[in-house]
Amino acid sequence: MSENVEVFVEICREGAVIPKYAKPWDAGMDICAAEDVIIRPGETVIVPTGLKMAIPEGYEIQVRPRSGISLNTPLRITNSPGTIDSGYRDEIGIIITNTSPASGGGEISSGQNEFTIDSKGNKQGVYKIRKGDRIAQIVLQRVPRIQFKVVDSVKEIGNNRGGGFGSTGVRE
Repeated sequence: MSENVEVFVEICREGAVIPKYAKPWDAGMDICAAEDVIIRPGETVIVPTGLKMAIPEGYEIQVRPRSGISLNTPLRITNSPGTIDSGYRDEIGIIITNTSPASGGGEISSGQNEFTIDSKGNKQGVYKIRKGDRIAQIVLQRVPRIQFKVVDSVKEIGNNRGGGFGSTGVRE
């Protein structure tokens, strides 16, 4: 059985949705947009959630992408996973980038090639996130504290597997 951790939440925008688990065994909760937001190709925006939280000391909340949005749209949570520290008390915003190629013309009207996040097929263009859309997921994580110990050489501690940066390849 899972441990329950109390996190206090304040609704700071009318109609904001408090995250909840879709299934009892889920690790993440979906978090929703608190207002409509248009994201043009190449643009990065902060989507407000309408929520402020008091996370207990010793924990963080990680903001992660929703797999369906990543699969079906060019929208990306740029700093994934994002960290909401226990000392942060302002409104939570989700940083989203529309990785569609920027169009070569002038200003894009909000209705031209406008898709919603439930549009399928990784369509390129302007996206409209609607108030109430589930835009990301959040996961509560324990945060152990690091104590660094300076040594002459870390190679003498444990094993040095070497390589790194893709050195083992992508196929066996």
